[in-house]
Amino acid sequence: MKTDFDQEKRQFAADRAISVSELNSSVAAVLERNFPLAWVGGEISNFTRAASGHWYFSIKDARAQMRCVMFRSRAQHADFSPREGDRVEVRALLSMYEPRGEVQLNVEAIRRAGQGNLYEAFLRLKEKLAAAGLFDAERKRALPAFVRSVGVVTSLQAAALRDVLTTLARRAPHLSVIVYPAPVQGADAAARLAAALEKANARAEVDALLLCRGGGSIEDLWAFNEEVLAHAIVASRLPVISAVGHETDFTIADFVADVRAPTPTAGAELISASRDECLRVLGRFGERLRHAMARGLERRSQQLDWLTRELVSPREQLAQHRSRLDHLSARLRHALVQPVVRERGRFALLALRLAKARPQVATAQAHLVRLGERHAAAMQRQLERGSARTADLSVRLELLSPRHTLARGYAALLDERGQAVRDPHRLQPGRHVTVHLAEGAADLGIGDVQVRLDDTF
Repeated sequence: MKTDFDQEKRQFAADRAISVSELNSSVAAVLERNFPLAWVGGEISNFTRAASGHWYFSIKDARAQMRCVMFRSRAQHADFSPREGDRVEVRALLSMYEPRGEVQLNVEAIRRAGQGNLYEAFLRLKEKLAAAGLFDAERKRALPAFVRSVGVVTSLQAAALRDVLTTLARRAPHLSVIVYPAPVQGADAAARLAAALEKANARAEVDALLLCRGGGSIEDLWAFNEEVLAHAIVASRLPVISAVGHETDFTIADFVADVRAPTPTAGAELISASRDECLRVLGRFGERLRHAMARGLERRSQQLDWLTRELVSPREQLAQHRSRLDHLSARLRHALVQPVVRERGRFALLALRLAKARPQVATAQAHLVRLGERHAAAMQRQLERGSARTADLSVRLELLSPRHTLARGYAALLDERGQAVRDPHRLQPGRHVTVHLAEGAADLGIGDVQVRLDDTF
C-alpha cells in the first residue's frame, strides 16, 4: 500500500497542473486497489430505487455514514427489499463516483444484520437446491379438492398444533386428523421431521400432510432449513403444505413444499374445505343429478313416443308394400320404354345429318367443268402476256447489244489482259491490243501513240 501511495505522490509532484477528472480517476484507482471487498454493517437511510432498477442509499452508524450504490444486476438477486431504518450488512467495494468526486460503496450483496454465517448457509443451500430443480413449479402437485384425512407433522407441545386443530374443528369437523409428532427445534429436529414424513408416507392413511410450527428467529426455524428435510419433502408421495413461522418468514421447506402457507392457521384453512362449503358443493351436485335424471327420463319418454308411432298393423304394412310395389313397377316400365324412345330420336337425328352430309355428284361435276374452263382461259391469257413480254424484251436487248453499237461504226479496244481500254494514256508503243469491229476482230501492235486532249469525236 505504501508503494502505491508513493507512486501516486510522485505523479502529483510534477510541476504541471492536472485536471479534476485526472485527480478523481487516480484517487478511485488507489481506493479500488487498496481496499478489497468487505462486509460493512449499519442502518439504511435515504433509500431510493431508481427507474433503472439501481438502489441508492446510505449506510450509517452513530458517528458516520457512507453513500452506497447497488446496481440492478446485483439488486435483483437480493432476498428482501431494504426499508428506511433497517439494519443490514453489505458486501461492498470502496470506490469513487468520479463525476462528483464522492467516495461510495459499490454493493455486491446485502443481508439483514445479525444473520451472519447462518444466513449465508441458508443462501448457499437455497442456491444449491434451486439449481438441482427442487423448487421447480412443474414438480409440485396440487392439493386434493376434498380431503378426508389430514396428517400434521409438528411437535405435540407446539402452539401451532393447537391453532391447526382449532381451525380444522371449526371449519371441517368431519375431517380425521392424525398427528405425526417430531421436535421442531434442536440439533436432530430436521432428521426426526424427515422421519415423520417418511412414516406418514409409509402408512398412507392421510390424503395430505401439513408441516407446521410457530414463528421465531432464524436459529429457531433452522430445522426447516436443513437439506435432509428438503429431500424428504420432495420424496413424499403425499402433497405437503409448509406452514412455518409468520408470513414474513421463509425457509427451505417453504420453497420445496407443494404449497406454502404464510401461517399454520392459513395452512389448516388451505388443506380443509369448510363444512358449509362441502354442503353447498353436495347440494349443487345433488341438483345437477336430479336435473340429469329428469332430462334422461324425458329423452326416454320421447324415444318411446317415436317407437310407438313406428308400430303399424300388418294390414297397413301390406298396403304400404303394395303401394311401393306399384311405384316400382311404374318406374320399371318407364325405365324400359324411355331408352327406346331416346334411341329412336337419336336415330332420326343421325339420319337427318347423314342426308345433309350426302354429296351432290351432278352439281359437283358441273362446278368442276366450270373450273376447268376458267383454268384454260387463264392459262391462255397468261401465255399471251408472256409472249408479248418476251418480244418486247428481245427488242430492248437488240437495242442494247454491243454488236448493234459496233454496226454503227464503233470499235472496242482491249488490252493484252482482255480489259477495255478507255484512257489513251494506257496505250504504249510496242504493246499489242485487240480491236473488235462489227464484222470481226484484229490484233494490232502499237507503233506510236499521240494523245489528243480534246474530246472531239
